[in-house]
Formats: sequence, C-alpha cells, structure tokens
Amino acid sequence: MELRHLRAFLAIAEEGSITRAAARLHTGQPALSRTLRQLETHLGVRLVDRSTHHLDLTAAGRTFRDRAATALAAADAAFDPRSMAAARPLRLGHPWAALGSWTVPLLRRWDQEHPEVPLELRRIDDRTAGLTRGKVDAALLRGRVAPLPGMVTELLLEEERVAVVPEGSDLADRATLTLADLATWPIALNTVAGTTTLDLWPVGARPAATREVANTDEWLTVIAAGRAVGITTSATPGLHSQPALAYRPLTDAPPVPLMLAWPRDVPAHPAIPALIGLVRDVVAGR
Repeated sequence: MELRHLRAFLAIAEEGSITRAAARLHTGQPALSRTLRQLETHLGVRLVDRSTHHLDLTAAGRTFRDRAATALAAADAAFDPRSMAAARPLRLGHPWAALGSWTVPLLRRWDQEHPEVPLELRRIDDRTAGLTRGKVDAALLRGRVAPLPGMVTELLLEEERVAVVPEGSDLADRATLTLADLATWPIALNTVAGTTTLDLWPVGARPAATREVANTDEWLTVIAAGRAVGITTSATPGLHSQPALAYRPLTDAPPVPLMLAWPRDVPAHPAIPALIGLVRDVVAGR
C-alpha cells in the first residue's frame, strides 16, 4: 500500500464519483478503479457501495475515511520541509554584544509574537558569527565586513565607539577620552572578531604595546585586570557591565556599522523574514 491509495480513496469519497475523482487526480477512470480495488482487497472490506446510481461509502468506508484523512495529513506534514524548519529554533549569531540594549526587548517581543519558534542567540567568535559556515540562520555583524557570497547584509545603525578602562585608573576619572589618551596604555585587541585595529591612530601616534586576545571574555578580563585598555561600541556596556570596568565616550573615533545578514536565495529558516521585520522595528524604537 502507498499514499496514492489513500489519496485515491479520499478523492472518491469527497467527489462521490469515480469519474470526477479521476479528473481531480489527473488520472484515468480505469486506473482509479483498480487502485480502489487494490485498497479494498488489502483491507478485506468493501469501502464503496457501487450498487446505487450514486456512489456511496459503506459503513466500513465511512470509518476508514477518517483514518485515511488523519494518516494522509500526518504524512503531508512529515514530508513538508517547511514544517521541519519551523519546528527547530531560529539561530541568531553574533560575535559580541548582540543587539546591545535592544537585545532583551528583541527576545521578549519575539517570545510574545512568535511563541511557536524559539529564537536562540548564539555568540560565535568569528567575523561572520558562524553564518558562512552554516552554524546560524542569520547574524548581527559589526565593522566593515567584506561582501559575503550568497548573503544579504542590511545596515541597521552606526554605533558610537567607547573606551573601556580599568575602574580606579586615572583614565576612569575622566568624563570623556580620546585616542591619544589611550595610546599610553597597552591596547587589548580581539584579533578574531573585534573592530579595533592600530589603524585608528595616526602613524607615529600609535600605542607602543598591544595585548591580543581571541574572544570577548578574554578581552574583558585583561582590561578588568588593569593590563590594558580597549575600544568597543556603545552596545557593549549594556551586556557587559561589571564593577572592574569603566566605559567612557571616545570623542575622536569613527562609529561602527551594525548589520544584519542572512542567506540571499534559500533562507536557512522560514522565520527569517519575521526576524528581519522585528529587528528593524526594535532598532527603530517602535
């Protein structure tokens, strides 16, 4: 027995005619009649009463109709790739700081508006937050990211840069800081996913020492320990506030673009359009 036997029987039951059912299924009447006989032979019961001018279901046929409809609906759902994609979480990657102060509002609104699809926030120490490796379905990216093959990138906003210094240092006593103020300290550089490089400083005025780290946790730790200072964006304080760190506006450094990226042609998850719309709304303050 195959699914076509169920489809054939349900079409006959709904149309009340083998001729109309055959037309609906784009098959010949003799072929449809053979399919019905095969099903009846397999079940060992007569499903259709052919003794009247109008085709009627037998008692067994009426019972089997409900079972067949349930089974066919379950099979269609099982074979639908959209149902499988919608059943799994939507993975939103980021290398650090996610959506900044909008992260919690985004997650709360998603849970309210799309409770059927879990939204998972995944920090991946990678310039593309795992997007080009298929580890996430969409990603929040910072900095001037090179064109990503097969991906769409949309600028969400420009984030101001801030200095991150050890609490208790002389730099923490100032209301604002400049690049020259930081140049007397070693600079912590996240070489994997960070947006800070020595190119921010003019040639000849660059910091004499750097501390290279591989992820955000190491970057925060080396600054909190008083071994270096760092530069990040206005998104970081909202997610990484701790007593050992002081964040101060950096007055002479260019802003950092924050972008949302997702696959161009075949989105990895059917809920991506809903995510794009919600991210836009949240960033716009709606």
